[in-house]
Amino acid sequence: MIYGGDGLARMPADAKGKGKAVFVPFVLPGEQVEASLRNEKPGYAQARLEKVVTASPQRIEPNCPYFQQCGGCNYQHTDYENQLAIKADTLKENLRRIGKIELSSELQIHPSPPWNYRNRARLKIRISPSFAIGYYKFASHELLPIEKCPISSPAINEAISKLWELGRGGLFPQGMDEIEIFADADDSQLLIEIYCDTPPVALEKFITELQRAVPQTAGVVVFRSVRRAAPGAELQVLANSGATNLSYRTEHASYQVSAGAFFQVNRHLTDELVRLVTDGRSGELALDLYAGVGLFSSALAKNFAQVIAVEASPISHADLRYNLPPNVRAVRAATEQYLVKMKVQAKMRGESADYIVVDPPRSGLGETLVQLLGDSKAPRITYVSCDPATLAHDLRGLLAAGYNIEQAHFIDLFPQTYHVESVFHLHLAR
Repeated sequence: MIYGGDGLARMPADAKGKGKAVFVPFVLPGEQVEASLRNEKPGYAQARLEKVVTASPQRIEPNCPYFQQCGGCNYQHTDYENQLAIKADTLKENLRRIGKIELSSELQIHPSPPWNYRNRARLKIRISPSFAIGYYKFASHELLPIEKCPISSPAINEAISKLWELGRGGLFPQGMDEIEIFADADDSQLLIEIYCDTPPVALEKFITELQRAVPQTAGVVVFRSVRRAAPGAELQVLANSGATNLSYRTEHASYQVSAGAFFQVNRHLTDELVRLVTDGRSGELALDLYAGVGLFSSALAKNFAQVIAVEASPISHADLRYNLPPNVRAVRAATEQYLVKMKVQAKMRGESADYIVVDPPRSGLGETLVQLLGDSKAPRITYVSCDPATLAHDLRGLLAAGYNIEQAHFIDLFPQTYHVESVFHLHLAR
C-alpha cells in the first residue's frame, strides 16, 4: 500500500528488466484482482478495480453505501486495526524512501473512534437540473449525491438530512456552490458556512428557512463563492445571521472559532493532539508557527513565560488574538517572513526560543523554512505533519542541521482515509 490509498502492483518486466508501476485503489496487500488501465503515463499507470479474485483475510464489508464511488474514504474495505498498520507502514516507508530516515525509536500509534469523528463537513451543491448535495466522485470533479456520511458527527448527519428536505422543497436559491457545517465539541451547536453568488433577497429567505429546519444552528455566514474570487483573495462576507463563531471547548481551554477559520477536524482526538505537542515542555520562550486559532499556544502558555503565536490568515488571526492569555503575543505574518525577522532580532538581542512548534499545511515547510529553523538552534522543535512526503523532505533537512528525532507519533485524525497525521519531537544534538 502507498500513500494516497492505492495498492502498488507492477506490469510484466520491459526490456530494461523492470515492470511499470500500476496504482490500484480499494485493494489490500497480497490480493489477486482484476483491474483495467484507466490512465497510462510513461513511468506509471493508474487502474480501476474490476474484481477481487482472491481476497485478503482483512477485507470487510464497507460501512457506507457510497464507498468506492465517493472520493472521501479509501480504507473502509478493511478493519480498523489493519488501517492503522497500513498507515504506520506508509509513514515509515515515506521517511525511508524520501528522507533516507530509519526510525531508531518506536512509532507510537494513537487511534481514534473510527466513525462519526469529523466535526466539519463541506458539501458541493447542485441546484439544477435536479437538486443534490454531496462530495466529488472518486478521481473526478463530478458530484456524487450523498444523504449521509458515517465519518461525520451525528449532528452534521442530521443537518445533511434537513438540507435534503429544503432542497427537495425547492428552497435552495440559484447561485449556491458549497455549504460547510461545523459542529462544536459537544456536537450540540452548528455553525454553517455557505459559498455562493446569490442575490441578497434570496439569501435572507433561505437563511430563515435553514435556521428553522436545523434548530441546532447557532449562526449562518455566507461568503462569496471561492471559485469566483481572485486567487489568494480574502473571504468576502455577503450575509450572516446569528453567531459568526462557535466556542469549542477542550480540556485546556475554550476557543472561539469563526466561520472561515481552521480548526482540527477530529472531535475525539483534539485533547490527545494538544497533549502530544505540549506536555513536558517548559521554558522562557516558545514559538507556535502556523498557530491557527491558538490550539497549542494556549496550552503552551501555562509552562512558558512567553509564547509567540504566528498566523497568516486574517480570520484565524482574529480568533487567535481573542483566545490567547496575556503572556501570548499573536503575530499576523507568513511564517518565513516572521522567522527572517526573528533571526535578525535574535542576533541583536542575543535571545532565542526554547521550543518551536510547526504545524504547516500539506505543502510542508520547504528548504528556506527548514534552513531558518535549523539556524534558530532552538533546543527542541516539534513538527506536526499532515503529509508524510513533505514531512520526510523537511525532516531530512532538519536532521542535517543537527537535530535528532526524539519521539515519533502517528495520531489517526482521519480514519477510513489515507491521510496520515504525525507528531515528531526533535532535539538539537549537543
